[in-house]
Amino acid sequence: MTTLSERISQSAFDDSRLRVVLLLDLYDGAQNQFLEVYEDLHKQVSSVPGHIRDELCQSIENPSQWLITSEWESAPRFLAWVNSEEHVASVQPLHGCVRDTRSLRFSVLRETGRDHGPATAAFSPGVPAGPAFVSASADGPERSGGRLQVAPRRGDGVVRHALTFTVKPGSEAVVAELLSGYASPQAQVDEHTRLRRSSLFMHGNRVVRAMEVEGDLLAALRHVALQPEVRALEEAINPYLEQDRDLSDPGSARTFFTRAALPAVHHVAAGGGEGPELARHALFYPAKKGCGTELARLLAAQDEAAVDDAASPIEASTVFQRDDVVVRLLDLRGPHDARPALTLGVEGGHKAAVLARLLDSAKDGVPTTHQEISRFLERSEMRLITDRRSPDRA
Repeated sequence: MTTLSERISQSAFDDSRLRVVLLLDLYDGAQNQFLEVYEDLHKQVSSVPGHIRDELCQSIENPSQWLITSEWESAPRFLAWVNSEEHVASVQPLHGCVRDTRSLRFSVLRETGRDHGPATAAFSPGVPAGPAFVSASADGPERSGGRLQVAPRRGDGVVRHALTFTVKPGSEAVVAELLSGYASPQAQVDEHTRLRRSSLFMHGNRVVRAMEVEGDLLAALRHVALQPEVRALEEAINPYLEQDRDLSDPGSARTFFTRAALPAVHHVAAGGGEGPELARHALFYPAKKGCGTELARLLAAQDEAAVDDAASPIEASTVFQRDDVVVRLLDLRGPHDARPALTLGVEGGHKAAVLARLLDSAKDGVPTTHQEISRFLERSEMRLITDRRSPDRA
């Protein structure tokens, strides 16, 4: 029998420490410029809440290859920083000296040694979870270092990611037609990577594209960006975007897609597969300023309980969150409004009141009756524009 912890293949909400690995390939002769930029960046990051430490490494085989590792108290702390406008501005100088980058993020599951330097977490090897403490020394004070991940998660070989952007009010119908009519890009990226599914939704003037990739997400994103049909679509919707961009300019394209990134912060599935009886829905939750993470955590906990209930219509849930934008993607059995409180994420207890407190759009108060919750659900549901799977998964 699959346990609940094994059904959660992805989560930023287990409060475990996070290790971020950034691989960099420098332009020839850019080493000194890079070191100056790194010093400035390090000073900024060291003051960010949740940051513990970082290390800068240089390859012993190829001097142009560098590695920055950073450690954070938890994933939400890191995501709050990396999704901020301050981060976008702080990494801008790197682009003048770095040819290519690759970022990897890991929860810390085990530690098998003990560091005795200043401000370094000290754990007993093999202890699966618990508060982290830092051994005090003459060189540094005690400092919290987060927790270890409780147990390994069972992956399904799929990486989930989303992009979101807004279009000019009044252009929604034109944009929806463009987004629904383009030809699908080639699904096979390389021998290791395949585009699995792409679901596109709109809510008002906001567009959300949720992607599922088997293999390397970065390779898939680069593959899609180079496809002629996708390039033509991007050019066609450019005039309707609220944020101007020039995809022929690498800097402009990089900034746009950095701001458009909507990371998956939680995924849980009951394990029943992808039968034809499942329908995909997306709900949009505009959080009050500063409440996005708390709202995403609330919805994640609701869905963990739902997939653990054999009678629940929820087969799988993915929560995406960036700042105060939260989107919840659901694969459901039966009508989405059969159990509106469950679909909305507020079934049981006082969850509707908590949701109303966190939502920026809950101007009508707390929905309490079945009818009120159904109306709330209807306002939150995103319009499905297209849902495409690779041919062997159609």
